[in-house]
Amino acid sequence: MSVAQEPRINLLDTPLPQLLAAFDVELVESSISDRGFFGALVERRDGSRVLSMPMGRPDFERDTAARMLLAEGLGLTAPPVPAPLEVSRA
Repeated sequence: MSVAQEPRINLLDTPLPQLLAAFDVELVESSISDRGFFGALVERRDGSRVLSMPMGRPDFERDTAARMLLAEGLGLTAPPVPAPLEVSRA
């Protein structure tokens, strides 16, 4: 489902599993253990999307990072990312 097709989804209130399903994003565990790495949203060549998140992080941290990455990667309206965090595109 494209972002334009799903105007009823609220980025901050929708449960994360439902949010991922609405935007057809697969959540996978990352083997990157660096504390400064919070995750990555990747769009594959075939158009599918993967949200790669580090293992073993607290639920709140993981949920917040996932929403920040989805907002940036999908162009959703969201509050700014709090300092000193930043979301970048590669």
